[in-house]
Amino acid sequence: MKARIKFRKYGCMRFIGHLDVMRYFQKVMRRAQIPIAFTGGYSPHMIMSFAQPLGVGVTSDGEYFDIELTEPIASECAVRQMNEVMAEGIDVVSFVEIPEEKKYSGMTITAAAEYEVMLLESGKSAEGIKKIPEGWRNLAEEFLSQDEIIVMKKTKRSEKEVDIKPMIYEMEATDRAVRLFLATGSENNLKPDLVMEEFLRFAGEEFEHTPFQVHRKDVYARNESAADTENAHVKGIGLVTLESLGREILEDGF
Repeated sequence: MKARIKFRKYGCMRFIGHLDVMRYFQKVMRRAQIPIAFTGGYSPHMIMSFAQPLGVGVTSDGEYFDIELTEPIASECAVRQMNEVMAEGIDVVSFVEIPEEKKYSGMTITAAAEYEVMLLESGKSAEGIKKIPEGWRNLAEEFLSQDEIIVMKKTKRSEKEVDIKPMIYEMEATDRAVRLFLATGSENNLKPDLVMEEFLRFAGEEFEHTPFQVHRKDVYARNESAADTENAHVKGIGLVTLESLGREILEDGF
């Protein structure tokens, strides 16, 4: 049986890198007595894979990783046992069963992510949040109405010009934050920092160096059957949360 775990990360734990988060959950699995499966061979390790890990400094309400179980455990029981042994800053939100086929793994199906970007009073602290300037709702629409949005995208080996407009599914400015719905995954992956930096340049010189804090709301997979229904998070694209693709495990394991 395979299970998908959704968790949120906040507070000082946002400064913990991905490898440390992975080690953290390995210890949580043992302490919470979750019946997780191990690989074979001389150096067995827990079968665990994360879907689009966060960068350091980013908080989130929706992060995911998949595990294999040696025996069923009720979703409610698993969530409670894990949260009882967790440190402040990471909470398990849900625990659901997912199909066993490899094509359904979170690493494979992730296609988009939703973010909120808040403006900060100072780059030295994430506590002071500034109100979004008046007129930014229209400015965001103008930003997306451009024929193309060319940025310099850096990779490990080089940098190149890329049109990021097709990878921005939605963008909206509210009184509190700038909401972004961006392509995320192995095929196309657009970081919110890159979009926000380009938008601040578009907004004018006075905003160009404004500090901001990124918060990820959730991670999504494509589901074409939901493209034009009320369940679609972006109309015409068909995106559903990774959590919604699983089902709760009941006390009897079914």
